[in-house]
Amino acid sequence: MNSIKDAALECGITNYKSSLVKDYKEALKDERFKELVSKLNASEDTLMKYTSFLEESACEYANCKNCKNIFECKNKVKGHAYLPRIEGKRIAFNYKACKYQEKILKDNAFKKNITLYQTPAGILDANIKEIYSKDATRYEVIEYLLKFIDEYPNVSKGLYLHGSFGAGKSYLVSATFSELAKKGYKSTIIFWPEFLRDIKSYFGYDLEYRNMINKIKNTPLLFIDDIGAENVTAWSRDEILCTILQYRMDNKLCTFFTSNLNIEDLEKHLSITKEGNEIVKARRITERIKQLTIDMELISKNLRK
Repeated sequence: MNSIKDAALECGITNYKSSLVKDYKEALKDERFKELVSKLNASEDTLMKYTSFLEESACEYANCKNCKNIFECKNKVKGHAYLPRIEGKRIAFNYKACKYQEKILKDNAFKKNITLYQTPAGILDANIKEIYSKDATRYEVIEYLLKFIDEYPNVSKGLYLHGSFGAGKSYLVSATFSELAKKGYKSTIIFWPEFLRDIKSYFGYDLEYRNMINKIKNTPLLFIDDIGAENVTAWSRDEILCTILQYRMDNKLCTFFTSNLNIEDLEKHLSITKEGNEIVKARRITERIKQLTIDMELISKNLRK
């Protein structure tokens, strides 16, 4: 009985090996497959165990050889090829970034230096070389920011940039932060109205709340975007904003703001809460902003149209 089972087993093994050899020999008729396996330092006995995987790799490898840019990528995972790697007596397969994808990753590595809070990720694509510069009213602000990029970190003040809707204030500051990120400097960008709405979800989670506020307080470069567009509460003004600004002022950390309101109008905005008109508390904020920044106005055409 055992001899019959052994014979059947041996026959099965023989048929399996025969099938592996047949599939491998058939695959070798494809020049793409033949080229790929010739580059691998492995025996045929090993290679034929992975014929179907190697066929897929050969196809993707060939696609990469003939690809002119990442937009023409024909592989399953864009910008990557499914390629083999010898690991002892076996072959492992992994997706490897192509040269075009590697360049993209390298070009975008600086984005890791910028932390976003309630800010669209697209703002990380802001580029100082692509800023709108055909309007003479923008020259003074652009020159200031270019000088800031050159001189940072030997700069003591940031910028309070206010002016007309859609003038590109946020883009200008974000592009500045991107240039500094490319130099290795870390920063944080906050869309202030949405951030204040979101921070309420941290109520009851004291550790998470403190960690987040401490990160914002200590970030080397901070950009508070669209201050003055938020619904003001005594808590958001006195406990959040004032705390952050006081710390940054004491530690001489560069802080940027954009707003549709000038400083005087911002003070009026910050003074009005459910508790009444609190001009003194609002002035505590604006005085700290004045200590932290240079005040500049940007009146330009609406670039959002």
